[in-house]
Amino acid sequence: MGLEDCLSPVWNQAHVFLDSSTQGKKVLRRPYGRVDRPRLKKQLLARCIKHGVVFHKGVVKGAEHGEGVSSVQCADGTAVHSSVVLDATGHTRQLIQFAEGKKFDPGYQGAYGITAKVESHPFDVDSMLFMDWRDEHTAADPAMQNSNEKLPTFLYVMPFAKDRLFLEETSLVARPAVDFPELKERLQARMQHYGIKVTEVEDEEYCLIPMGGVLPQVPQRILGNGGSAGMVHPSTGYMVARTLGGAPTLADAIVEQLCAPTDKASSSRSEPGPQNEQEANAMAASIWNEAIWPVERLRQRIFFNFGMEVLLKLNLTDTRQFFAAFFDLSDHHWQGFLSARLTFPQLIGFGLALFVNSSNRARANLLAKGTPGLIGVFFNLAKTVGK
Repeated sequence: MGLEDCLSPVWNQAHVFLDSSTQGKKVLRRPYGRVDRPRLKKQLLARCIKHGVVFHKGVVKGAEHGEGVSSVQCADGTAVHSSVVLDATGHTRQLIQFAEGKKFDPGYQGAYGITAKVESHPFDVDSMLFMDWRDEHTAADPAMQNSNEKLPTFLYVMPFAKDRLFLEETSLVARPAVDFPELKERLQARMQHYGIKVTEVEDEEYCLIPMGGVLPQVPQRILGNGGSAGMVHPSTGYMVARTLGGAPTLADAIVEQLCAPTDKASSSRSEPGPQNEQEANAMAASIWNEAIWPVERLRQRIFFNFGMEVLLKLNLTDTRQFFAAFFDLSDHHWQGFLSARLTFPQLIGFGLALFVNSSNRARANLLAKGTPGLIGVFFNLAKTVGK
């Protein structure tokens, strides 16, 4: 069984609605799947058990390092000792260290959603609704309409059946975040506009994702993966696919570094892992720089951060113009951007293609709102030279 078996259901295409005009509908001809989280967790745990992973259930309070050994302290008084500690606890920022004096000032993707049984709904069950930027549902509420124009949100729908679906009102990125009561109010207005009557709410989702912001201090003894390492795509909020996709590379790098001291030492040294702090620090630095944040990923992130800062400045009209150009790009460009698969040179090509593909008004808007951020891009890129 592979990870693809944890996608259920899968839609063969997705729709985007920028507005209610005929030109405002985009069809994304690629599959879109929902991750079955319980099934994914069960599969990952089964793999761990098969390979002899030992679990300890407890609340981590902190970690200490010395003589090449790390000790993770738990609230129940126990300590787990190892050569390597990997923090995969998300955005708690409890173990991973960040440079002092640097402000953590990310954008935030906020969303409120429900899985519900309904009398009926108007969505095509064979397609996923990726983005719906239409705003007719705000017409009866001038305050909501004005707020949505300044801080736009979109509807995201996964229709499971004619009487069951997941709906979510999402703020792509904002600073500060759009609060949950406002997202919930907008979702309810949409449902009323579409004539959706809920018969049962199966689940509620409150989602708040930090996007961008400063990265962890590199190097450091504790390794990070996922949210703890700042791996969220700063322009989209995506992370799961990249984290899972990069896990084998990270695991290989850890194994290689654990074995390296033994390989270089005399035959009398049989235990893998660092023997002192110097080896441990060098090992962690190598993993951070080669597997977690290699220079190519750093340069990608600089570009994505730039994109996030531009998106933060767009109102509803600007956002519609942006995505009209975005989804008219080649599949290679828009899919590669969303999946973070484009190399930095390819991202430059993406940016130029997006600019050329935009309307005159959108180009002027991108220049006005994006040019100031280019100074920061060049400054941050300069820091990667020679790495």
